Amino acid sequence: MSSHATPVSKTVRIPGPDHPITIERTGSRVVVTLAGQIIAETHDALTLLEAGYPAVLYIPRKDVDMTLLESSSHTTYCPYKGDCTYYSIPSGGERSVNAAWVYENPFDAVAVIKAHLAFYPDRVDAIEVDMGAVVLR
Repeated sequence: MSSHATPVSKTVRIPGPDHPITIERTGSRVVVTLAGQIIAETHDALTLLEAGYPAVLYIPRKDVDMTLLESSSHTTYCPYKGDCTYYSIPSGGERSVNAAWVYENPFDAVAVIKAHLAFYPDRVDAIEVDMGAVVLR
């Protein structure tokens, strides 16, 4: 009897009217902090809006202090974005397990998020977006 696993084909879906995904430059300074440390700081974040989900900020890897993160064995798959890998932040303890994720090779429709990390807001102390001076008239 063979014990070879049959490869599971993964569904690939293209964003559209039934499941829209938009990605835009955030245009503001974004700072992620945990346990008194700046985990990430950037002016180059991307905001991803997907269907009815809350907005997610994706921060370029170059602006994340990767020395504070630890690669996790946890992975997930999104039919719209692809394979996802995770990072934990040891300084945050149990709360910060799998706190950040990245799509290393996202599908073409969302290719711009390649090598950008996102953070779960409840697994870090803060994700601050500095909107600067906003004047409403």
